[in-house]
Amino acid sequence: MLTRRGLASCALCAVAGFVATAVDAEAPAPAGVKREILKRMEGPTPEFETIIASADIQPGFRVARHIHPGIESAYIVGGSAVLSIDGIGDIALTAGEVAQVPARRPHSLTNGDRPMKIIATYVLEKGQPIAIPVPE
Repeated sequence: MLTRRGLASCALCAVAGFVATAVDAEAPAPAGVKREILKRMEGPTPEFETIIASADIQPGFRVARHIHPGIESAYIVGGSAVLSIDGIGDIALTAGEVAQVPARRPHSLTNGDRPMKIIATYVLEKGQPIAIPVPE
């Protein structure tokens, strides 16, 4: 269950991963998102890698529906948005809150009327793109 505050058993796409293109983590983010990979490291096991990223999202921008090949955990540094996760529903998020998105769970994000900044941690299957688009 996803809680409004605190980590849950499922984290907000990254906003590093708010990229809905099937490319690797260093590929350009979509228009409306400025993304920076802060750290990329091996583990927690040989089959996975961990990516920490930040993303700035323009006001009113909608990150298209996508999945991540692993779990995403995110902290909202500034702004507000609505995170829509299949099977969970819409979650309103504001600065200071955290969210988690389960591995391979389709989701999208619609930013509010101010710029948004997110710091996200992804634990991904090694060799997979950070985000994969799914049909609307």
